[in-house]
Amino acid sequence: MRQLRGNTQKLFYVYVVAMGLFHLYTAIFGNYEAYLQRSIHLTWVLPMCFVLYPISSKSPKEYVPLYDWILAFISTLPGIYNMINYTHIIERIAQVDPLTTTQLVLGTLLLVILLEATRRVVGVPLTIIAAFFAGYMYFGHHMPGIMKGLSFTFEEVIEHIYLTGEGIFSVPLGVSAAFVMIFLIFGGFLEKSGVGEYFMHLAEAFTGTQAGGPAKIAVVSSALFGSISGSAVANVYGTGTFTIPLMKRIGYPAHFAGAVEAVASAGGQIMPPIMGAGAFIMASFLGRPYSEIMIAATLPAILYYGAVIFMVHLGALKNGLQGLEPDELPSKKEVLKKLYFILPIIGLVYMLLDGYTPMWAATIGIGLTWAISMLNPGKRMTPIDAIDAIYTGAKNIPMVCIACATAGIVVGSVGLTGFGFKFVGFIFAFAKDTPFVALLLVMFVSLILGMGLPTTGAYILAAALGVPALAKLGFPTLSAHLFVFYFAIVSNITPPVALAAYAASSIAGSSPNKTGFTAMRLGILAFIVPFAFCYDTGLLLNAGFFNNITALAGGVAATFALGYAMIGFTRRPLALWQRAFFCI
Repeated sequence: MRQLRGNTQKLFYVYVVAMGLFHLYTAIFGNYEAYLQRSIHLTWVLPMCFVLYPISSKSPKEYVPLYDWILAFISTLPGIYNMINYTHIIERIAQVDPLTTTQLVLGTLLLVILLEATRRVVGVPLTIIAAFFAGYMYFGHHMPGIMKGLSFTFEEVIEHIYLTGEGIFSVPLGVSAAFVMIFLIFGGFLEKSGVGEYFMHLAEAFTGTQAGGPAKIAVVSSALFGSISGSAVANVYGTGTFTIPLMKRIGYPAHFAGAVEAVASAGGQIMPPIMGAGAFIMASFLGRPYSEIMIAATLPAILYYGAVIFMVHLGALKNGLQGLEPDELPSKKEVLKKLYFILPIIGLVYMLLDGYTPMWAATIGIGLTWAISMLNPGKRMTPIDAIDAIYTGAKNIPMVCIACATAGIVVGSVGLTGFGFKFVGFIFAFAKDTPFVALLLVMFVSLILGMGLPTTGAYILAAALGVPALAKLGFPTLSAHLFVFYFAIVSNITPPVALAAYAASSIAGSSPNKTGFTAMRLGILAFIVPFAFCYDTGLLLNAGFFNNITALAGGVAATFALGYAMIGFTRRPLALWQRAFFCI
């Protein structure tokens, strides 16, 4: 990423703040109609991709070359056309009204520009996948066997991608435009106000002196911070630079310290209340209030973190690792005096559970954060600080926005060509009506997609392909969506491509693969719980009071059993047969 300087940086700062203010305005007073809101959002974000991200590693990092300024300008043309001709676009009849030459050229231009932006910002894997599915709409009828698709003209393909709400401007981009931006700004306010820092102090004060204290700090702080950041890798760098050296200092091996941070950071995306962009997309796909997704995800997330912190505790006891000295940590008394710092999160959760929209809940959270900062002289936010917070949050939107827009190409292709039905047929043919085998197949698809894509993109693609098959086999749609969502996330700790584990290993100075496989072992519950809640919706608190309590009891018992089985220690080392018993 380029480090802008001088007038370019000042211009970029104003540009990003204006974008953030626009999204704040629409969050408070209401979004424009979906297609228009999404067009404005993408048009604002695309130029940032060419200004911030160079064309290759050899391109200038200190300034923006002329060709990138030209690409940034060209990238705005399709969206500007949409805004000017919005009424005409929504009144035309798809596949009936012919495309004008201007629409055909601009639609083709947007497809090419978006793929290049994806290559720069998200990476080559999603670019290749999107290019394949875009090409499949046009060339699919030439392919052999089960891959043979329907025949569409080039004009029909561009129309579907560009001029309807089922391609680039479909639900995933809508989630980025309506929800993600406002929550990124909320995260910026949490950072500037000191609330994010308070989460770390809270974790330090209450876990730091215990056995293996730094590892527990990593788990607790990442659960709190990761729920807001929505990015496993960002979480690793945000908290791991502090926790990993502390873990190594008290005697944890480097690979284990990195693995703890990777597992804790990856889990942040399954921990309510925010859970990253994927959960908002899930709510949109399901047509359910976001609060339902949040409630359903709560117990599995608690079990996940419970298992990790329990294994960390057992590992510390097994190896005689002590905690930190109290004078190295914040005082519990002082931390509790500032417990009001969590009011923005409490307010957010209350608003979501009370039925308010996520945009309005995040806006209230921003207001509470600013108000809370006024009680803390060292972090009191001035109007300039508030503008900085908007900039800090909004500048992180390209990754999510571009991933969502590009995933929309895949979703549109799957819907137009019937590719999703072919994939369902493939799963049925392979699984032979055995639901558990189908779950395994969808798990592997989700893991493979997640290894090369950001969580949001991996979830969208896996949901488009795998959820229809699972739903047809009788699994509840909420369980099916959470199933692919979980495996899109745990791919961050699954070698051979485990991005969170590799980020942690770079801080720990350990072997990436050894760190990744250790993280897999610590996060083993994340590979089991999705299968469990597909068969028992009580784990999603969605099966009635008695069944929910039964699922809770079973989940807690499984968490302890897995901890004993994986670490092989209670108050003394366990024999192999005892570990096998706990594993069963």
